[in-house]
Amino acid sequence: MRLVFAGTPTAAVPTLRRLATEHDVAAVVTRPDAPLGRKRQLTPSPVAQAAAELGLPVIKAARLDEEATARIEALDVELGVIVAYGGLVREPLLSTPTKGWINLHFSLLPQWRGAAPVQRALIAGDEQLGASVFQLVPALDAGDVFAMRTVDIAADATADAALEALAVDGAELTAEVVAEIAAGTAVAVPQVGEPTLAPKLTLDDGLLDWNLPLAEVYARLRGVTPEPGAHTTVGGQRVKILEARPGASEHTLVHGEIRPTKDALLIGTATDPLAVTRVQPAGKGAMNAVDWWRGQRGSESLRAGA
Repeated sequence: MRLVFAGTPTAAVPTLRRLATEHDVAAVVTRPDAPLGRKRQLTPSPVAQAAAELGLPVIKAARLDEEATARIEALDVELGVIVAYGGLVREPLLSTPTKGWINLHFSLLPQWRGAAPVQRALIAGDEQLGASVFQLVPALDAGDVFAMRTVDIAADATADAALEALAVDGAELTAEVVAEIAAGTAVAVPQVGEPTLAPKLTLDDGLLDWNLPLAEVYARLRGVTPEPGAHTTVGGQRVKILEARPGASEHTLVHGEIRPTKDALLIGTATDPLAVTRVQPAGKGAMNAVDWWRGQRGSESLRAGA
């Protein structure tokens, strides 16, 4: 089939690479170069970089406005495929490809409609994660579903690791659906169940509440790692928690109490402690958590969340 592909982050790259081997990708739509790193150097998106490697034409657009629509219309494509582009497809662009647009979404729809499905699912403690390919419609992630797949994720996987696994399985799922659409055998069915929403994460979503049980604290940490990042306050200063694991139940700490061990910094929750191994204090680089704690004056009276 002759396709147009829209996507931006690393999670969209496996699908682009897979489709480029099997179909005629007329162009790749992605968001403009963004400033990255300490020097804030303008850098092409991961999808733009992959498209360049594949020798595919690239359309960089912050939103799919009249200009972008006109450029896509001129391609005369049969199908649009979108994976985490970062913008909405509205009419008349929605109806421009003869077979419309399909969307790979990293959730088991109708669960977690929105910008951060993997992160919200982890924060909520969902036991199953998955991917869905559905027909794009004006309403948010509400179209009929062509295919859905659950994906096994490690119990300690953070959002980036979970998304990496989902992206690989999602690429295969999308390729299967595109092949069925090309063959005229694809069937989409309405979504079943009560929708839940997955709005974009903010910095506040990364704040850990030590009054909650360990399972909930750890679930939030996994869901907000690496972005926007899990954090707490110690002595009035924000500290980002980069790496942590559930602590042993033999340690009894009140919520927010901090106790160093040989290889981790234990922080009390409503149940068992969280064992923090790597942190990043405000204005400083990443460092070993125990080493950071040893450098804190008056550490005996300091608590997390205070």
